Parts: sequence; structure tokens; C-alpha cells
Amino acid sequence: MNRLLRLFENWVRPFPPQPPEQPPIGLVAFCRHYARGMGKPLLLMSFLTGALAVLEVQLVQFMGQLVDWLTHHDRATFWQQERWRLIGMSAVLLVAMPLVVTLHSLIVHQTLMGNFPMKVRWLAHRYLLRQSLSFYQDDFAGRLSTKVMQTALAVRESVMKLLDVLVYILVYFTSMLAIVAIADWRLMMPMLVWLLGYIAVQIYFVPRMKAVAAQQAEARSAMTGRIVDSYTNIQTVKLFSHTRRESDYARDSMEGFMGTVHHQMRLVTGLNVVVNILNYLLAFSVAAVSIWLWQFDAITVGAIAVAISLALRINGMSQWIMWEVGMLFENMGTVTDGMNTLSQPVQIQDAPQAPALSVPQGRIELQGVDFSYRSANGQWKPVFEQLDLNIAPGEKVGLVGRSGAGKSTLVNLLLRFYDVQSGRILIDGQDVRAVSQDSLRRHIGMVSQDTALLHRSIRDNIMYGRPDATEAELHQAIQQAEAEDFIQALNDPNGNVGLDAQVGERGVKLSGGQRQRIAIARVLLKDAPILILDEATSALDSEVEAAIQASLDQLMANKTVIAIAHRLSTIAAMDRLIVMDQGRVVEQGSHQALLAHGGIYAQLWAHQTGGFLGD
Repeated sequence: MNRLLRLFENWVRPFPPQPPEQPPIGLVAFCRHYARGMGKPLLLMSFLTGALAVLEVQLVQFMGQLVDWLTHHDRATFWQQERWRLIGMSAVLLVAMPLVVTLHSLIVHQTLMGNFPMKVRWLAHRYLLRQSLSFYQDDFAGRLSTKVMQTALAVRESVMKLLDVLVYILVYFTSMLAIVAIADWRLMMPMLVWLLGYIAVQIYFVPRMKAVAAQQAEARSAMTGRIVDSYTNIQTVKLFSHTRRESDYARDSMEGFMGTVHHQMRLVTGLNVVVNILNYLLAFSVAAVSIWLWQFDAITVGAIAVAISLALRINGMSQWIMWEVGMLFENMGTVTDGMNTLSQPVQIQDAPQAPALSVPQGRIELQGVDFSYRSANGQWKPVFEQLDLNIAPGEKVGLVGRSGAGKSTLVNLLLRFYDVQSGRILIDGQDVRAVSQDSLRRHIGMVSQDTALLHRSIRDNIMYGRPDATEAELHQAIQQAEAEDFIQALNDPNGNVGLDAQVGERGVKLSGGQRQRIAIARVLLKDAPILILDEATSALDSEVEAAIQASLDQLMANKTVIAIAHRLSTIAAMDRLIVMDQGRVVEQGSHQALLAHGGIYAQLWAHQTGGFLGD
């Protein structure tokens, strides 16, 4: 049995290896995109559903025939006269229908229910990982993850209900009307009128429920995003004593969500009442027409039994159909909402067949670079205009300037988190836009001021720099970063200690200095030819900074280095200091030369060494 279950479980691949493509815009196209590879099981499921509907209606018809046989046949000859038809229907009931139900259940539950949404999650997650940095900066992480999860389930439900539930309904009602019409076309009329009325009710209510479902999906994502945002920044919340403020912030989104729920439930109440009234009218009409026809000897007792059985069956099914159709359109609304996020084009893309970057020397050149940010009101804010800058191979350069001068933007453009509007950035003569992004970032190591660690073990976080590093190389990087002592003392609630201890979300269980030393160990292990230090020692106390200075010197050896620091003493010994102001290079030279020049750098140095106190 387990082998049979595994056969159906492995029919489709929940983790297809091919690179994810941008999902198309449009409900049908979006669902078809994620249903690729699921075609055969979906079509077989639909076929089995139709077969099951036909068999069930035939079973009701047989029960009506059985009533007529029992009414008119002689008990002594009944078996001889109807033996083969009884055996045939017994085979349908005891063999054919169980086989169809079993195969249908295997396809639905083993092949589709788990694999289908997992495939959607896998492809959507991989596609979102390719999105640019600005995509994530403009949205809640919790909202994005909710979109991936709920859209995956909604795609599955939309496709499967369309090919399973609606096929069942269509085939069942078509077969039912045909069987009743064979007995007497007049007996079919109440059911046909009911069906037209039921369709009219669905046409009125369901699109409204779909629209509310789209609003509800958006409201649910916003609510989840706000709650996750509070949890992620819980230290800030508590630091400023804003628990009440965060509660109100979450409540505002919860009230918005509840507004969509109330609207939805009003529609559900109206739909439920109208459908039940239609059902009561159907039962009354079928019974009345049956009695009327029977009085004129137009139909048999068996035909009446079939008609009333089907009417009662419809009465029960209508509630199920109502919810299934309502859920179908609700899921379509959720898919439509998720599609608006998951189908956004990737802003920063590799060129077709982009080669890998090769860095034999480490020369960096900026040639006529123009770059502007787009503000929230849609206006463009220039940062660089015709910026030229050359950094020689192995040169150690310090970037200096007031906040907003463009230092971090320059680094982001070098890493290709953003693309320049014009001009070029070259590494050893290769335009960073012409090489693959992965290879570009593999050749650049970076330690930033805001060190965010993955919610994994210390080992996983450091090995992130080079997953194939040996245990000896791992421990060497830890020692060089002066992190060995505090790592050995770490533990977590699950009993993990040392390198196996979990660091918490974004490394929250570690101090700022500990996180930065983990980041330094990670970059030491990566050993990339280009190194970026963005306030790399800002979270370290003077004693620890002095202890790892030798390691940093070793880290910078034979590398091209760009260091950003507001604490000028940490970069004063660099080969060259470049002073930026309003997106332009206004001064450059050695520490002593810039002090003698008496410009912006000299003013900043005087402020930091106490000269501003006299002013």
C-alpha cells in the first residue's frame, strides 16, 4: 500500500529545477503558469469526477427502476427476469464506484493537494529572491510571505475546484435532467427552473464575493505585515514604551480586515437564505407535479421515487455547491490579489547569457555615472551626475562625507543593488551590468554597520561566506575575528551550544559587537578580492577593535578596499581618502594632505578631535 501511495505522491515534482519565470498578468494565465506539469493528474481527476457523477445518477435511476420491478414483478420469477441487471448494478456499486473513488482520492490527496501548492510556493519564493533590494524596502516582509503562502493555496483551490467540483456539478445536473426527462419532460421543468434560478443567484452574489475576497486578502496581508513588523522590532517597541501604540497600529489593520469580513458575511447570509428558498420551492414543485402526473397515470411510482430522490439530493447538494462556488471565487479573488505582487517584473536582471565576473587584479572604475532615486511622490532626486572615480588594484580607499553625500549609494551601485541611469561601473574592465549578479557579489566581501544575521546557528551564519570551507578554515576565521570566547559561551533554549547555538531573528540574541564579529568572521572566510567595510567596527569597543585590527589588516592584504567610516580615525591610515559632498568628489588625498588643505575633511577631523567645543 505504501508503494502505491508513494507512486502517486511522486507523480509530479513539487520542486522543479528550472529557473522561475515571471508569472503572467491575468487570472487564467497566472493559474496556467503555475499548473504546468500538473496537467495529466488534473485532467484525469476531472475525468474521474465526471464518471463518478454519471454513476451516482445512474444509481438513483436504478433505485427507481427497482421500485417499479418490486411493484409489478412476481416474487417467484423476479430473480430470473432481472438477474443480470441486478448483478450489473451490484458490480457498479461494489466494484466500479469504489475503484473510481479510490483512484480519484489518490490523485487528489496524494498527487495534488500537497505537491501543487508546494510547487507554487517554491517557484514564487525563488522568483521573489531575484527581486531588487528596493522591492523589499517598499513592503513588509510578513506581507510578502503571506502573499506567497495564501496565493499558493488559492491557486490550488481555484484550479482544482474548477476542474473537479464544477465538472461534477455540470455532469451531475446534465445527467439528472436527462433521466427525469426520460420519465416525463414535465417533471423536468421544476428542476430546470430551479437550475436557472440557482445560476441567476450565483451570478448576482459570487462576483461580489470575489471582489470582497480580493479586498480581504489584501487586508489580511496588511494585518499580518503590521503584526510581524511589531514582533521583528520588539526591542524598539519596548525601548520607546510604545506597546499601546503598536496595539492601536495593529488594531487599525484588524478593523479594516473585520470590515471585509462583515461585508462578506452579509453576502453569505443573503446567498444562504435565497438558495434555501429555492430548494423549498423545488421540493414542493417536484412533489406537486409528480402527484398530478401520477393521477393521470402518466408516470410510474419508480419515476416519482427518482424525481423526489433527486430533488432531495439537490436540496442537500445546493448548500455544498453554494459554498464550493463561493470558495472558488473567493480563491480567485485571493489569486488576483497575490498576482499583483508575485507578477511584478524583476527590476535588476542579468543580461542574456551573462558571463561570470573575473577579478585578476581588482581595479574599480566609475565612468560618467548618473544616478537618481525616485522619491515617494514620484519625483526623481539626483545623487550622482557624471561621477568619475578610479581605484587602483589593491588600493585601500576611505570614503568620507556628511550623511547623504552618496557614500552608501556608491557601494550599492558597485554591488548592483541598483543600476546606473547612464555611465558605467567597471571591475577589471568588465561592466558590472554585463556580468551575472551572483558572480559579481561572490567577488565582493562586505561588512556593514547594520549586521543582520540569519535565524540559524552560528556555524551556518559564518559558513554563509563560503559553504565549502573546511572546519579548520572556519575556526581560523573565528579566531581572527576575536569571536572564539563568546561563541563557546553561547547556548539556546533547545540545548544547542557554541557553534550550534541559534542566534535568533536577525541575530537578536547577540550584542551589536558580537554580531559584527560574526560578520567579520564570515567575510574573512569568504576571502573575496574586493572588500567593502561600511562602519565595520562601529559596534566594537576600543579594546576589541584594537584586538582585531591585525586581523582586519590581514583581511585587507592584497585586496582592493573601500571603507566607509564616520569615525575618521579608523580610516586615516588608508592609501587614499575620498571626500564626497552632494554626490561629487570634492577632495582626495592622504590624511595629512587633506588636513593641510583645510577643506571639508579638515573640518570633520577638527570636530571629531574636539575642535568644535571651542567653537
